[in-house]
Amino acid sequence: PQLRRAIEECKRVILALPEHSERQKDAVVRLIHLRLKLQELKDPAEDEPNIRMVLEHRFYKEKSKSVKQMCDKCSTIIWGLIQTWYTCTGGSGTSPPRPCLPHAPTDTQLCPPGCYYRCHSKCLPLVSRPCVRAQVSHQAEYQLSICPESGLDSQDYRCAECRAPISLRGVPSEARQCDYTGLYYCSSCHWNDLAVVPARAIHNWDFEPRKVSRCSMRYLALMVSRPVLKLREINPLLFNYVEELVEIR
Repeated sequence: PQLRRAIEECKRVILALPEHSERQKDAVVRLIHLRLKLQELKDPAEDEPNIRMVLEHRFYKEKSKSVKQMCDKCSTIIWGLIQTWYTCTGGSGTSPPRPCLPHAPTDTQLCPPGCYYRCHSKCLPLVSRPCVRAQVSHQAEYQLSICPESGLDSQDYRCAECRAPISLRGVPSEARQCDYTGLYYCSSCHWNDLAVVPARAIHNWDFEPRKVSRCSMRYLALMVSRPVLKLREINPLLFNYVEELVEIR
């Protein structure tokens, strides 16, 4: 209501000001911004489809209005009370699948996993990250080299995901390295999330959480229950130094 009143007041001001004057031009710009803000805050619940498919993501429109999430695309808050937003929860059919616990064994028949990418409705057309659920389904293996860095120059000084310009000096945007892939990301694609890196655990028995990109964090969360690490082949000497592994063997 406040925005609508401000828009009407702005219209009256524009009509009252001298035509083509600087003050009138400024008022027109303000009117445009007010209208854009009103459009952003509208909740087009009836107009938005319940399911959206983008880059192998299966996005479902969220019904919850009370929670406050961060948008994975624009890195700003999703205000559930006034904004429409979507979550990639995978699955098939016309209703969202039952959520899976990230560390529980997964039955893809009963509980199809999604990557849980969240974003505003307005950000959906801008999504550039493919769904890691598809990568898990097709590839299902870990990077087993410890932080395999090749340098920013090999990425043309651009984010490995969205291709935004980045640099180690933070101009125009800070470069953040993912300890899992060794690649560099911008602050929108790398939120300094912490995760255990499989290569460090396998080779060094190091379970200290390291900073990883959003994509890597989601991939590792989906992979955590999959029995794909053949430890006797990858690092058989580890059995000589870790008592728990000897007991398991």
